[in-house]
Amino acid sequence: MVHRTVVVSLIILILCASSVGADEAPDFAREVLPILSKQCFACHGPDEETREGGLRLDTREHAVEELDSGSRAIVPGDADQSELMARVVTKDEFLQMPPPETGKSLSDDEKEILRRWVESGAKYSLHWAFQPIHKPAAPLSTKGGWGRNEVDAFVLAKLQAAGLSPSPEASPEELMRRLYLDLIGLPPTYTEVQEFASDPNDEAYGQIVDRLLASKHFGERWGRHWLDLARYADSNGYLGDELRPEAWRYRDWVIEAINNDLPYDQFSTEQIAGDLLEDATESQRIATGFHRNAMENTEAGVDKEADRVAQTVDRLSTFGTIWMGMTVGCAECHTHKFDPLTHQEFYQLYAFFNNLESDKVVLGYRDQVAEDSQEAKQREEKIDEIVAKILQDLVSLDPAQKELVDQRLDTLAKPEKHRTEEEKESLEHWLADLPDDTRSRLAEYEDLASKRPAPKQIVAPAVQQRRKPRQTFIHYRGDFRQPSDKVYPGTPSFLPPLESSEKDADRVDLAKWLFHPEHPLTARTATNHIWQHLFLEGMFRTEDNLGVAGDPPTHPQLLDWLAGELQENGWSRKSLIKTIVLSSTYRQSSQQTQRLKEVDPENRLLGRQFRYRLEAEIIRDLALSVSGLISKNIGGPSIRPPMNKRLTSISRNQSWDVSRGEQKYRRGMYILFRRATPFPMLSTFDGPDSTSACAAREISNSPLQSLTLLNDPVFFECAQSLGQQKLAAEEDAWISEMFQRMLSRNPTSEELAASQEFYRELLDSLENSKQSDLKAIVNDEKSSASLIQQAAQVLLARSLMNLDEFITRP
Repeated sequence: MVHRTVVVSLIILILCASSVGADEAPDFAREVLPILSKQCFACHGPDEETREGGLRLDTREHAVEELDSGSRAIVPGDADQSELMARVVTKDEFLQMPPPETGKSLSDDEKEILRRWVESGAKYSLHWAFQPIHKPAAPLSTKGGWGRNEVDAFVLAKLQAAGLSPSPEASPEELMRRLYLDLIGLPPTYTEVQEFASDPNDEAYGQIVDRLLASKHFGERWGRHWLDLARYADSNGYLGDELRPEAWRYRDWVIEAINNDLPYDQFSTEQIAGDLLEDATESQRIATGFHRNAMENTEAGVDKEADRVAQTVDRLSTFGTIWMGMTVGCAECHTHKFDPLTHQEFYQLYAFFNNLESDKVVLGYRDQVAEDSQEAKQREEKIDEIVAKILQDLVSLDPAQKELVDQRLDTLAKPEKHRTEEEKESLEHWLADLPDDTRSRLAEYEDLASKRPAPKQIVAPAVQQRRKPRQTFIHYRGDFRQPSDKVYPGTPSFLPPLESSEKDADRVDLAKWLFHPEHPLTARTATNHIWQHLFLEGMFRTEDNLGVAGDPPTHPQLLDWLAGELQENGWSRKSLIKTIVLSSTYRQSSQQTQRLKEVDPENRLLGRQFRYRLEAEIIRDLALSVSGLISKNIGGPSIRPPMNKRLTSISRNQSWDVSRGEQKYRRGMYILFRRATPFPMLSTFDGPDSTSACAAREISNSPLQSLTLLNDPVFFECAQSLGQQKLAAEEDAWISEMFQRMLSRNPTSEELAASQEFYRELLDSLENSKQSDLKAIVNDEKSSASLIQQAAQVLLARSLMNLDEFITRP
């Protein structure tokens, strides 16, 4: 009897606990705000111009006040008296909220969350992303033997709460290939993989990580990620789409800055406001080329002011995407419908960019291009004659003057505006001591030299602040032709206040504001960008929007812990990347188990790694690398790989002069990107169009991609080079070596057998081919093997290059 009483008591306690849990106040930021944002804010949010019925639900002050009807949307503590609850549960289509015509509706669970929230007092709080970052302590691990750092502790806690376990570690071969592709975008050699596979210990792994982070190719790989955000391109865009021949100098700045691990706060400040920094260096001014990546309309008859405004809006929207993780541009025409950013605050931010003007950094001068005219030849002959007489006059008196005379002649040959103050002063003192006839000859020399073609400047695109500041006004409904209230540079009120030493804040103040210790957005956004390039997706998967309408983070505490690490370690991206790739979470296999498929099909809990197709540029780099054709030179002007003449003949690329020599084989990030007619291979594999900031590339799967790998001139040339490499003479050894080169591993016995059979089928099918056809396949006979064998090897290499595994990050 006693035993039964105890059991009944326990059941009652459990039921009571369940009841309490069901009525427990929901977390507003995590559970309630997403519902209100998704279902209500479009009509009852911050934007007063679209607000219906005078009801505003984004602030508690307005949500609980009495409406014109005499009712109140929310009566804290009393769901039955709250009009909001009456409207969301009613079946009357004329009273129901959201209205049926909107296509929106609340689930029963969402209605229950709202009911519990109202009953518990309807408390409001800031959206999670707008709350200050407080670095949490890592959870204590309850599973011994797994986990290498705090990243794993946070991930394991989530997995265990869902009844899941982490996946086993990836094989050494997979792990090395993943690490190399993630950090430098190039494949490891088979030897490098085998060295690690022979003893895959943590120390060896850490040394490889350090080596890759120090590689000059790291800046290329991670620089390309940044260029996506910076909407980099080599042309203006629009119909005119004129080329920007010096745009690559900004790209080179990005690569160098990332290779040097320029702290993210400094990296950002120099791009936002490098021209305004005290004693700005040449490099800091080049960094402002970031702003010059905006599209520019140069068509005849274009409204220049409309285009300038469009560029300014683009710069602000890009700023918002990169550093704030917000859709700032949504407030151009009206107050943001979801986030607490008003129409006025948009133009206060706009004011920071409203006085930008195009500028250039003069890096030097190119050698003069000789004129091919009789007049030019006569001028040069006369100059030579005068110089000879000057040297005869001066050097004969003092042989030591030869070098000095050459320097002075170089100065006189420069236009006066290009001479430094030191050069002008030295020249004046030197001339004062010369005989009259020598000064006369020098004057004649200066006059003739001034008639030479002006030396061409070597420049880098940059910006500067307008000397005569523009006033900034709110554009009514986003129309610059309808200015309303005047505004000054300022930041949104829901974020930490802006500090400025001057009357009007400038872009330097704006950059400092981003990195204020209490600013909640910058570190979270930067951390998420880094995470997504190591796990395919960010912890908040709407990578360009961590605002109210965005997805909540899968691991909010881990996100804040990593953001805290980024801040505490001097904003070093390399340090944060190292922390992540050293974790057991990163090293997991990407194999999906049945259990994971059932419980977490989208891998939100990180019970495995992600397997995904590589980016366009990296696929090309892979092919060039394994074929031995790749040129690993860093930086420099953009290149033009072979392009189908049918495309060049009908586009702005009619002057597409194919790069020659090793230039043709440089990495994909250096391909000239023309916005109106981008290089087809890049578009086929989902390269961004560079018209706006791209926070995350799409990944598609189409037949065009297979056709490109088979037939594109670059890939076919790589297959030709691969097929003629001096490899093992025996068939099975040759095939194994091909797998080692292309996939960084040996073939399985089944793969080897299938490849051997395929190779023999190729030999049979080519047996009766014409010599000319075989030579077209092989192109350049380098092997001692027969022409048929060489052709078969090329075609086998071509097929292996088309494998899903070849273009996939494991």
